[in-house]
Amino acid sequence: MENFEPEIVAFCCHYCAYTAADMAGSKRISYPPNVKIIRVPCTGKVDAIHIMKALEKGADGVYVAGCLEGDCHFKTGNTRASHRVIQVQKILEDLGWETDRVAMINMSAGMGERFAQTALEFTEKIRNMGPSPAKQRKPEPQAVS
Repeated sequence: MENFEPEIVAFCCHYCAYTAADMAGSKRISYPPNVKIIRVPCTGKVDAIHIMKALEKGADGVYVAGCLEGDCHFKTGNTRASHRVIQVQKILEDLGWETDRVAMINMSAGMGERFAQTALEFTEKIRNMGPSPAKQRKPEPQAVS
């Protein structure tokens, strides 16, 4: 576990979080390279199945990063995303997983430093949790003929 590098998926809205990530890059503010950004038109388009699929495919943690509350370019997209993150956290709790493996983050386009700091803090949190329980599943025994 000491060499564990978590795989993080960040669903970022085009108008705010993705632009903040771009600003961090423009200002040469580094953030962990294990954060894989998926740009979406609005976080309201991120459904619970997308988050669960990312976890199933091997992500150790997932965060949805959207506009500041009340400032969504599509009015309520970030609010819908926040509710979906809470739904996924409840599913994870039912599965016995850490609910903190999934988070909702709000930021504006000008918050490049916040984007980098969030990526760093989330990566550290997941690193301390260890690999995703999905990666720890034991293979089923093979039938011997």
